[in-house]
Amino acid sequence: MPVFNYIAIDKHGKEVKGKLEVESHQIAIAKVRELGYYPTSIFEEKAKVKKPVEGKAQEVVRAPIKLPISLRAGRIGQKQLTLFTRQLATLIGAGLPLVRSLYVLERQEKTGILKETIRGLAEQVEGGTSFSDALLKYPSNFIPLYINTIKAGETGGVLEVVLSRLAEFLEKTQRLKMRIKSALIYPSLVLCLALSVLTFLITFIVPRFMEIFKEMGIRPPFLTQLLINISDAVRQKWLLGLVAIVGLIISYKFLYRLPPFRLVIDNFKLRIPIMGPLIRKIAIARFSRTLGTLLSSGVPILQALLVAKDTAGNEVIARSITEVHDSVREGETVAKPLLKAGIFPAMAVNMISVGEETGALDQMLLKVGDVYDEEVDVTVSGLMSLLEPFLIMGMGLIVGFIVVAMFLPLFSVIKALGVSH
Repeated sequence: MPVFNYIAIDKHGKEVKGKLEVESHQIAIAKVRELGYYPTSIFEEKAKVKKPVEGKAQEVVRAPIKLPISLRAGRIGQKQLTLFTRQLATLIGAGLPLVRSLYVLERQEKTGILKETIRGLAEQVEGGTSFSDALLKYPSNFIPLYINTIKAGETGGVLEVVLSRLAEFLEKTQRLKMRIKSALIYPSLVLCLALSVLTFLITFIVPRFMEIFKEMGIRPPFLTQLLINISDAVRQKWLLGLVAIVGLIISYKFLYRLPPFRLVIDNFKLRIPIMGPLIRKIAIARFSRTLGTLLSSGVPILQALLVAKDTAGNEVIARSITEVHDSVREGETVAKPLLKAGIFPAMAVNMISVGEETGALDQMLLKVGDVYDEEVDVTVSGLMSLLEPFLIMGMGLIVGFIVVAMFLPLFSVIKALGVSH
């Protein structure tokens, strides 16, 4: 008869683990509920050889390792971290010990932050420190999600599995970012070209026309005078405008660190037409994928929720996740407080609810992440296809205004010459 491992929450919000020898997955779910627990994960136990955490088997005592100064200041790029995680998972999967795998990756790297970081990790693990504790020494390069997942893998003796899941998570996150950036390339080029043309017209062409009008004694009409005023302001006060823009950006970043201001701004972002739903979808995809990855790696649900909350990227959604955490701690479900908060769409909540009922919450969360990744991709592509003609139309209108404003006085002169003849 198959044996099923279960992870559940009791009535006091504490996590409990156990095993059941029953006929099927559905019976296991029913048995856990009969015990008065709320199941968060149920999976069939398979025979596997446990790999000891590298370094703990060797009782080697070494002096504390001093980290190079450059490690404290530098950061590893997202692409580098993704590739490092995938390669490390491959080497460990091939049977190499963790320490040797780290040294192999360190030797293939050129001089840089990543090489020094891998060397520091290898030396610490070789000295008897666990891999997750070694990662803690580099908080600017390894986020809590990464460290907690590795720690869960070490505890369960499945470091290779969680590294593969982490690599997949990072790769999907990277692909989503690249799709958004790729969609923004063409509109950004059009916008830069438009601004360059307008700057050239206002700072070089318009002043020369104005000198001609002044020499001819032409009194500029309203539109022409408006263009002259704009040209003078751009040429004479551009530095003041630049300082004002930089000041606004710095002030915004400073104020955004304050929770009350951040809550107001993030709430406003979610209410912006078109952009609000897109921001919501990105946050849902990020939260679902993060929580699903943590749960599938064996991280307790309460701890996983706290980590996932920090990846939401929006204060309003983060507070909703905090309510979910408090609800689960009291023995409630995940779906119920999400539905009550009104932040997550009904489809996402229903999928999560089904995952809870079937004891496969982690798998369903990953599916939710995939669904909303695709929705974000489709939404961004649609927005960019709409934005391109609007940018071109706006550029045409502005250039048309400049041309009309410059030629209006000439029309007046031509008309006056025609009358005199």
